[in-house]
Amino acid sequence: MTTSPEPLRSLSIVIPAYNEEARLPATLDRVLAWLERQQLEFRELIVVDDGSSDRTAAVAESRGGVRLLRNPGNRGKGYAVRHGMLEAYGEWVLYSDADLSAPIEDATILYKAAAESGAQIAIGSRALDRSLVSVHQSSFREWSGRAFNVIMRAVTGLKFRDTQCGFKLYRRDAAKTVFSRQKLDGFSFDVEDLYLAKEAGLEAIEVPVRWANVEGTKVSMGQGIKSFADLLTIRFGK
Repeated sequence: MTTSPEPLRSLSIVIPAYNEEARLPATLDRVLAWLERQQLEFRELIVVDDGSSDRTAAVAESRGGVRLLRNPGNRGKGYAVRHGMLEAYGEWVLYSDADLSAPIEDATILYKAAAESGAQIAIGSRALDRSLVSVHQSSFREWSGRAFNVIMRAVTGLKFRDTQCGFKLYRRDAAKTVFSRQKLDGFSFDVEDLYLAKEAGLEAIEVPVRWANVEGTKVSMGQGIKSFADLLTIRFGK
């Protein structure tokens, strides 16, 4: 007879935000409402403002129950996520993109998978069950993402089918171990973190989640190309 895993009792949610004034209000309202429905002994919602030029910080400050962190200028998504993850107090720490392409409600799916397997990290995946993708990216972005994954697996030896989904759950001690060692500030940080986790002997599992593309990506063509070069940095060092 298997025993049920302990329920989730302590959770921090980290949302990196750069010029998200328009969609942040609805995102914060939805996340705060979801947190209120959970039987948590500790909860916190952290917004990390990555040097926005709009009212992103003001929007976060206007919401009760939101903790605002500010980066020293526009440093990149990797820097913003690292900043938030290292400042979080919850026993489990989730980071989610500001557009909620993966619904916040699926955080419980990540936690259940981690708790049942004993993993310290659970990453949301669009690749394991593509029927859960209700709104797709452009064909170019989908195919470039698949090409990136093929090359990533070959260079790093990691087996994950989707490292770039912005919806990942870490046990706090694992987050401290991984993010304190992270060096990359750009969009390849997800791969670096999973590579660091493997080197540290941490178990990470990939979990299918629902996903609906929201237009407004911050990834430029140049940043996308740099992500391929970053794989060599991750594998062989600077």
